[in-house]
Amino acid sequence: MTASMTSHVHQPMMTNLEPIRFDATELVQTMNVVRSWTNGLPVFKNQRMLLRELVKTDAATLLSVLRTEEVARFISPPPTSPAGFEKFIQGAIGERRAGRQMTFGMVPEGHDYAVGLVQVRATSPDFSVAEWGFAVGSPFWGTGLFLASARTTIDVAFRHTGVTRLEARAAVANGRGNGALRKLGAVREAVLRGSFLKDARYLDQNLWSIVASDWYQLNPELRCAIH
Repeated sequence: MTASMTSHVHQPMMTNLEPIRFDATELVQTMNVVRSWTNGLPVFKNQRMLLRELVKTDAATLLSVLRTEEVARFISPPPTSPAGFEKFIQGAIGERRAGRQMTFGMVPEGHDYAVGLVQVRATSPDFSVAEWGFAVGSPFWGTGLFLASARTTIDVAFRHTGVTRLEARAAVANGRGNGALRKLGAVREAVLRGSFLKDARYLDQNLWSIVASDWYQLNPELRCAIH
């Protein structure tokens, strides 16, 4: 079991749920990082959601929402048991302490546990280049929960890890995932042929990137700096 699960991003399809207005510009930091994010991730919230580091008690909920066929279709296989998710969460915390990864859990209003996650993982020794991905439970597809969480996580990564380039891979067939990356301002750079093994088939993937200079030109209103 590794700490990374969401290298292959997946934006779920819209549902008939009434859209909830999640807005990253309204997320307010509620916990300062002492010295460094490696000592503990910041916590952000507004009236509709909370964005925080995953904790052990998230395991059962993540198992129930991320193991469904529709969610797992375009992501690397998630753990198959609560114990497996607990190990995944502990691994993510260990990687954060080592300065190699940050993994945020998405907790909507009225919920105590995470129903999705956003992960940023260093791919270069100095964390100047990183890969990011996400997974969200199907009851929250189309609500904006992902976009609010992703924008805040990306902003934190650019401001506080030293990363200057974020990369993401999405299966070419994953129209929603590619659309979400485009909406966030990512640029499609290449098609990686046969780069993702899923259910005994090799799928083509799009390689997307977001660089820090472009991010702040597109989002000058974001202010997630550590105080």
